[in-house]
Amino acid sequence: MTTPILTDGLEHPALYQRVQDSFVRQGMMVHLGALLVRVGPGLCEILLPYSDKVTQQQGGFHGGAMGALADIAGGYAALTVAPAGMEVTTVEYKINFLQARQGGTLHATGRVVRGGKRIIVTVAEVVHVAADGSRSDCALMQQTLVPVVMTY
Repeated sequence: MTTPILTDGLEHPALYQRVQDSFVRQGMMVHLGALLVRVGPGLCEILLPYSDKVTQQQGGFHGGAMGALADIAGGYAALTVAPAGMEVTTVEYKINFLQARQGGTLHATGRVVRGGKRIIVTVAEVVHVAADGSRSDCALMQQTLVPVVMTY
């Protein structure tokens, strides 16, 4: 798998704008306070700050929040390779939760493994970044998506 060069939108402004235009329509990500950070060909990184909106009963980040974050990061990585005029939708994903963490921020990085005409396969890594900058792996996802015609 080729690792794409991380960008912030300045290197690929049209690609970043395409993802940003869709991201702001993601009601759940907006509600949870997620932030689009980096976009490049075959890549997307999203941050999710810790808050009471994303916790489970023991105070750690909820697995549902981690899964949603990984799904969205992988999905937007896929959108960067989808044809113009198309969106993408998840067909399936498999996620391994490695550990739950409290405080700090989750960083989800989605990468395209294979961008085909009919299916797109991605992986996403979710990493916890604590206030002191220490990093811990939290989840790993593999996902299959399909391009679909925009309906908005």
